Amino acid sequence: MDDFRWLWKSGPGFNISGDNVTVLLEPSEFYQHLKDLSDAANKRIVLASLYLGDGELEKNLVSHIHAAARRDVQVRILLDYTRGSRGESNSRTMLTPMLREFSRPSPASGPDSGEPPGNQVQVALYHSPKLRGLLRWLLPQRWNETLGLTHLKVYLFDDTLVLSGANLSDQYFRNRQDRYVVFRDCSQLADYFAGLVAAVSSFSLQLHPDDSVALGRDFPVHPYKGDSAEFAAAANERLAPLVRPNGLEPPQKSPGDTWVFPLLQMMPLGIRQDQDVTERILARPPPDCTMRLATGYFNLTQRYADLILGNPASKFDLLVASPKVNGFYGAEGLSGVIPTVYTLLLRQFFSRIGKSESHVTVGEYERANWTFHAKGLWLWRGSQPWPCVSLVGSPNFGFRSVHQDLEAQVAIVTSNKSLQKQLHHEQQRLYDLSTPVTWATFQAPSRHVPLWVRLVTPWLRSLF
Repeated sequence: MDDFRWLWKSGPGFNISGDNVTVLLEPSEFYQHLKDLSDAANKRIVLASLYLGDGELEKNLVSHIHAAARRDVQVRILLDYTRGSRGESNSRTMLTPMLREFSRPSPASGPDSGEPPGNQVQVALYHSPKLRGLLRWLLPQRWNETLGLTHLKVYLFDDTLVLSGANLSDQYFRNRQDRYVVFRDCSQLADYFAGLVAAVSSFSLQLHPDDSVALGRDFPVHPYKGDSAEFAAAANERLAPLVRPNGLEPPQKSPGDTWVFPLLQMMPLGIRQDQDVTERILARPPPDCTMRLATGYFNLTQRYADLILGNPASKFDLLVASPKVNGFYGAEGLSGVIPTVYTLLLRQFFSRIGKSESHVTVGEYERANWTFHAKGLWLWRGSQPWPCVSLVGSPNFGFRSVHQDLEAQVAIVTSNKSLQKQLHHEQQRLYDLSTPVTWATFQAPSRHVPLWVRLVTPWLRSLF
C-alpha cells in the first residue's frame, strides 16, 4: 500500500476484505450473476449501463428485476438517452411496462412535472449537454451518440456490487469478452456507487410510463434547452462530494487487506479524477514494475501514449482487439471502417516503438466468433508473481473516455493473495488468446489502409 498512499489524496477510498471479491471470467457467468443477484435482492437494485438490449436474454433479465420490484425491492436504472432511444424497439420500450405497473399518480406527478409517478421503479436517461440546437435535429441515430453519453457500468444489488465494462445486451451475455468483478457485502462501497448513479440520474431526463421524458423538478438547468455551461456547473456541484477524499492518510490499522478507490472521468462536467490517477500510475509507478493494459478500442490519448513510451523503467504489455474481434467489424456504412481506423492508429503507435522503447509490446486478441470489449490495467511490483493493483470499469483509455463521455472505474490495491491470483488468472486468459504485433502484421493485405481513411482519421478518432 505504501507505493499507492497518494491515492488517498485523489478521492475516497474503501477498505474491504479481498476474500469478498470474485473475478468472473465469462459473459455467461456475468449474465447468470445478474439474474441470481436480482432474485436474492431484498432492498435495492441499482443499474447503470449505456443501454439495455431488446432480445430474449434481456427480456428474461428484466423479468427477474420486475419480480424483485414486486417484492418491494427499490429499482433504479440509469441509461443513455440517445443509445437507449435508438430504433422502435429499444431500452425505453423494454422498461415502460414495469414503470406502468408501479405508476402511482399524485398531484406532483404528470407528463410535464418531470417527476416520475411512483417511487418503486425509476428510470433515468442521461442526455449530453453538447447535443443541442440544430445538431440535435440534424444528426441521425448512432451519430448523435458521438457527442457524448454515459458510459457507466454499475450493477448493484443490496450491498453487492458488480463492476464491468459490459452493457446489458445479449452479445455481452454470450460472446463479447469483457471483465466482471464482484464485490460482496461491501456496504460503504455499494452506497458510494448507489450515490453516483443517483447523482447522475438527478440531472438526467426521467422516463415516464407513457414513454415521455422530462427533467426532474429539483434540477435547475435542462441539458439541451438550458445553458450548457450552467448545466455543467450544476451537475458538477452534484458530483463534487463523490470525488472528495475521505481522508488524507489511510488509517493506521485497517481491518481489510484490500483498498478500493473509485475514479470518475466526466470531462464535460469538469471531473477529471480518473485521468489524473491513470497518468500518475503510468508516469510514476513503483520501481521495476510491469503493467498490462487492455482496451477493445485502441485510441490512446496522446498523453497516455507519451507516458507509456517515455517510461523505460517499467515494462508495458498492451492488449488490443484484432480487426475481426472489433465490435464494429462488418458494420454497415461509415461504422464499418472503424476497425481500419484502429489499425492505422495502432500502426502509428507501433512506429514509435523503436529499440529504445523495447519495454513496450503489443498483442492482438483473437478468438473465433467472439468480439473483444475488455479494458483495464494490471500492475506487478518487481518480480512478484501476481498483480497487486488493477483498474477495472468502463474507460477505454481513449479520447472519448477522457474527453466526451461519463466514465467510472476503480483502482483495486490488494495484498490478498487469493484476489491477486484471481486477477492474474483473469488477465492471463486474455493474453493467452493474443498474437504478438510485429511489422509483418501491417503488411497483410487485410491491413491495407486506404488514403481517404488516413485523411479522415484525425477527425474520426475524436468520435470513437
